[in-house]
Amino acid sequence: MAKVDKAQFSSKQEWRKFRDQRRLKKEVERLKKESIGSISKPEQIPSERKLFDFKTAFVLGNGTSRQDINPEDLTPHGRIYGCNALYRSFAPDYLIAVDVKMILEITKTGYQNNNTVWTNPNRSYHKIKNLNTFHPSKGWSSGPTALWLASQHNYDKIFIMGFDYKGLDNGAVFNNIYANTKNYKKSVDGATFFGNWLRQTISTIKEHPNINYYRVIAADNYIPPELNNLNNLKHIYIEDFQKMYGFI
Repeated sequence: MAKVDKAQFSSKQEWRKFRDQRRLKKEVERLKKESIGSISKPEQIPSERKLFDFKTAFVLGNGTSRQDINPEDLTPHGRIYGCNALYRSFAPDYLIAVDVKMILEITKTGYQNNNTVWTNPNRSYHKIKNLNTFHPSKGWSSGPTALWLASQHNYDKIFIMGFDYKGLDNGAVFNNIYANTKNYKKSVDGATFFGNWLRQTISTIKEHPNINYYRVIAADNYIPPELNNLNNLKHIYIEDFQKMYGFI
């Protein structure tokens, strides 16, 4: 790209915004070249996905930023790790839930008998069969726990979606796709504190320096300053991600 004269910008903030957008564009172009062999959907996806040697994983949090991404579209391109109520409409390769009420909801349907579910050990459901439990207990939120589990499986690339951190309405109210449904707060309730979630995310990324992480965000999503200090994490816009995989 041609060198840009900083003098044409009216402020440092305007220059930094332009610089960050250029970096995002370059990163998307690089990812497109890397993924050229996997963009097209295969003619047939084997019923046993465990036979696939995927190099890429998608970790789905439930922030509203991911609502325009259809998890079904991701299945040919990598292994999918999801959280909590995602199971209601889509079965990821790994479902992670650590809240007792959520696990009881999931197991009441028998979902765990035909799908992989991971959680922390708990006396409330220790007699329920076909649950995978972390030993020792992670003691983390579901999203970062899902990210950690995916990272333990040593992918080359992990795309992180729906990790919005900040609440809606400038951080004031609850940010979750499943707001107003069973076991979730109402959409008018106050935003959930994200400090622990953020620290757990940072811890996981630092623990796995050989994995390239990409947080997929909307143009107006909040970027915690602490994430800018991670050398193996980059941000890309949802539209660029969708173009990269041919979804739009």
